[in-house]
Amino acid sequence: MERLVSTQERPIWQEPRAAALLLAASLTTMANATISPALPGIERLFADDPNAALLTRLLVPAPSLSVALFAPLAGLAADRIGRRMMLLAGVMLFVVAGCAGFVLPDLPSIFASRLVLGIAVALIMTAQTALIGDYYTGDDRKALTGLQISARNFGGLVFIFLAGWAATLSPRLPFAIYGLAALFLPLMWLAIVEPPRIGTAAGSAPANDRDGHPSWRNLLAVLVLLQGVTNMIFFLMPTQIAFFLEARGYESAVMTGTVLGLLMISGGGSALLYRRAQRTIGSAGIFAAGYGAMALGFLILSRSASVPSLLAAALFIGAGYALVSPSFVALALNLAPRRSRGLAGGVLTASIFIGQFCSPLASTPLIAIHGYGELFRDTACLLAVMALAAMITRSMKVFRANR
Repeated sequence: MERLVSTQERPIWQEPRAAALLLAASLTTMANATISPALPGIERLFADDPNAALLTRLLVPAPSLSVALFAPLAGLAADRIGRRMMLLAGVMLFVVAGCAGFVLPDLPSIFASRLVLGIAVALIMTAQTALIGDYYTGDDRKALTGLQISARNFGGLVFIFLAGWAATLSPRLPFAIYGLAALFLPLMWLAIVEPPRIGTAAGSAPANDRDGHPSWRNLLAVLVLLQGVTNMIFFLMPTQIAFFLEARGYESAVMTGTVLGLLMISGGGSALLYRRAQRTIGSAGIFAAGYGAMALGFLILSRSASVPSLLAAALFIGAGYALVSPSFVALALNLAPRRSRGLAGGVLTASIFIGQFCSPLASTPLIAIHGYGELFRDTACLLAVMALAAMITRSMKVFRANR
């Protein structure tokens, strides 16, 4: 029988399991964007490498490639061998692989360590998503999917500000920040327990394991595609903003930390409103509002590089992205039957990082040809179309409900 956690007596984030899962969620942003402020310095440090420009830009999304490859396998493993040990092993590997860049001698070896870091992230995120589905249901699950986005953003805020400061001292120093994840292990070890194992045979599954949408695989595929595109767009910020600011004459390490920090603050605040917004305007309304805010942010970014416009763009982009992100997890957990939540979480996790990895590969050549302004303007147009499609979908649902 599915174990549910009651949160009537205290806020959900004060429940030890929820707190442990939120700490795990905070590592997602830390994995990729922490070294963003150090990228120009790393490129200069390894200027003798003929591939320094490309490899430096791939250091941020490199973990995404490993996650994309390993997350579905991690999802299958989570459904068969359990979630707890996968989560703990992932955090341990995260610390070792993340800190490795502090001492490794060259860019290719640092790039390899980032790929290993992605394996750790695949284990953490897959186990964490499945555990949210196992421990919580209904409003509690919706609340936690919003809170995990806030945890990613506020955790990212702390890590990126630390990295911005550390990058002014040494381009290698931000890698040491990954060691902070070791502080999370004691709570995770004590609070996370393995949910009851579920048989994979249809006849052996309990009644509440045979829930989920009859076409959940097809609907999950749509969510996977949409989330991949969303993350490819959003990841223009951590992968390109440092170089955009440097081209505009700003001190990139400090300004990048400020812009990305504000991105995290606005996202964290926006995600806290997710459950209330979901009740008021539904999932389609959330997608319309979120994509509309991101479109406005990229439009502002395309038209000006003044400090106020940069900060305003970060506010809108961060808020919009954080508003739509919880819906992917909430919808996927509602669609998939319990015995397949690990797989659903793994595939959904893979889509996030496929989008992140593809982002610089797609955007860097376009920037070289058309420049930053045109790229951001075209991105704003695409997001506006996505917002309009979501608005039409919501209007059709309201019309049908009132007939």
